[in-house]
Amino acid sequence: MNIIKVRGHEFNSFNMKDSSSRKAIQLKNNIENNLKKIGVNKESVNINIENFILKKVQASASWYYDGQYLYYSYNKGSFIENLYTVSKVIELELESLEKGEISNDDFIRDFTEDKDIELKRKEARELLGIEENSNDWELIHEKYKKLAKEHHPDLGGDLEKFKEINNAHKMLKRELL
Repeated sequence: MNIIKVRGHEFNSFNMKDSSSRKAIQLKNNIENNLKKIGVNKESVNINIENFILKKVQASASWYYDGQYLYYSYNKGSFIENLYTVSKVIELELESLEKGEISNDDFIRDFTEDKDIELKRKEARELLGIEENSNDWELIHEKYKKLAKEHHPDLGGDLEKFKEINNAHKMLKRELL
C-alpha cells in the first residue's frame, strides 16, 4: 500500500477495493463525527457526494467553527480517493489539536478559505498559464518562476503583475502541498 504525504501528515492511501457509494457516505459521516468532537454541528458541515465515486473529481468539506468559514479540498485521484484524503487530513489535524500539538488558532488558520476559493484557484491557474485542472506542482512552480522573472520589478517588470503572480503561486501551493 502506498503512503500519502499531505499537509505534513503521512497515511496509507485509499484501498480501491473499498470503493462504493456506501463507503463515500461512511467517509462523510466520519468527517462530520470528527468535527462534532470540537462542537461543530452536522448542519454546519457541507460535503457533497458524487454519484460516480470513481470519477476523477475533487472532494471537499466546508464547515463553520468558532465564527469562521473553514474549507479543505483534495483533487489528485478519483472522488472516493479524494474524499478519503479529506477525511484523513481533517481527522489528523483534529488529533493534533486535541493533543495540543497545534493551537485552536493554528487549526483555524490551516483551514480558513474564502467562500469563492475554487474560482480564485481557477483564476490563479489561468494567470500562470496552466490547465484549469492541473495539479502538477512541478509545472505550476516552473511557470511561476518564468513569469516571476519576466515581471520582476528589479528587472523592469510590473510590480502589480508580479504581486498577482506571487499570490497565485502561494494559493496553489497551499492547495497542493
